[in-house]
Parts: sequence; structure tokens; C-alpha cells
Amino acid sequence: MTNFSLDTKIIYPEDKNKIENAIILLHGYGGDGNDISSLSINWKRFLKNTIFLCPNAPEKCQISPTGYQWFDLSNDDINYIKNESHKAEKILEEYIKEIKLEFKLSNSKICVSGFSQGCMMSLSIGLTIDDPFNCIVGFSGKIIDKEDISKRIKSSTNVLLIHGAQDDVVPCTNLLEAKDFLMRHKINVQTKIINNCGHHIPIEASSTALEFIKKNFNI
Repeated sequence: MTNFSLDTKIIYPEDKNKIENAIILLHGYGGDGNDISSLSINWKRFLKNTIFLCPNAPEKCQISPTGYQWFDLSNDDINYIKNESHKAEKILEEYIKEIKLEFKLSNSKICVSGFSQGCMMSLSIGLTIDDPFNCIVGFSGKIIDKEDISKRIKSSTNVLLIHGAQDDVVPCTNLLEAKDFLMRHKINVQTKIINNCGHHIPIEASSTALEFIKKNFNI
């Protein structure tokens, strides 16, 4: 297995020598790369020549020792969270550089997607990176700090946000706030709220995301 700076579950396409696109899947707080890799089971059949990379976050989770965190959520001080999320962004930036070098891909061939805290990181890095990604897909997350991102925003990457209407972990109002923020910054954003859905990714969300990614990858 290829060695990266983050321990990574990799799902290769059938032809390992013909990798044209990459999807980076970022897990939620207390999860791991293996958890989020389940999305690739349904997606890979329809996304030919696409590699899926599912890294473990760099830190052991404070509340779930078997899982990982992109940054600590046990401290709810906004400045602390902002600083810690910036550190995680830097780690992800280096990780993505490794992926681009290893598989000879540009940002335009990469989709960054994530669930919950992984969605937060996808939006943070996707909106502030110099060279836009192909697209961003976020499940059940939010923009960590809108004031901070508004000062650093550089990218106009296409965004899809999906959220469960009954999410009691990250309330669905966060999707509406993120949509408003992105529209005001003239970023193309699509959203879907799924009824009778809590804090997870149902088949409807996975299927909606797949169609969005196929369209952006022109598959």
C-alpha cells in the first residue's frame, strides 16, 4: 500500500494504472477512514477510473479512543476551534499534495467530501485553497467559522450540501446558514434536506451525491 502522512484506506479502480479522478472522504468526529469508505461501495461501480482515499484524522478522539478527530470538540471556545481547525487544514493540504504527486492528478480532478466534522474540514479546505477542487460534497456538517472563512475564501468550487431534517447532533439549520453564506459569496451551491433522517448518510443522500459527482467529473 502507498504510504501517506495520514493512515489511509484506499479503494482502487479496477485498473490501477488508469486513475483519472480521486475522491477524498473525510470521516466524522470519533470515526475513521474505514467508516466513511462505505460510500465507495455504491459509488465505485459508476465512477470508473476513480480512486477513493479515506484517511484517518491525525489525532485520537478525546471521547472515542478507538476513533479519530480532525480537531478537539470537547473545548467549545470558538478561537480554540478556529486555531485547531487551521492546524488540521495544513495537515490536509500536505496530504492532498502527496496524493496529487503519487497519482499525477490536479485539483480539478479531485472531489473532497466529508461527514459531520469531515464535512466541516471539506468546506474549510475546499473554500480557502488557491486552486479549486472539482467539487465539494458535505454531509451533515457546517461552516466552522463563517467570519474566518469569509476573510480567507479563494475558491469557487461547486458545492453540494446534504442534511437530515431530524439531525439532533448538527442541526439542519446549519445547512441553511451555509447555503446563504455560499450564495452571498457567489459560489454555486446545491442542497438537499432529507426528511425523517437524523445524523447519518442514508441511501438517498448517497445517491444524490453520486449524481452530483458524476456530473462534475463529466462521467
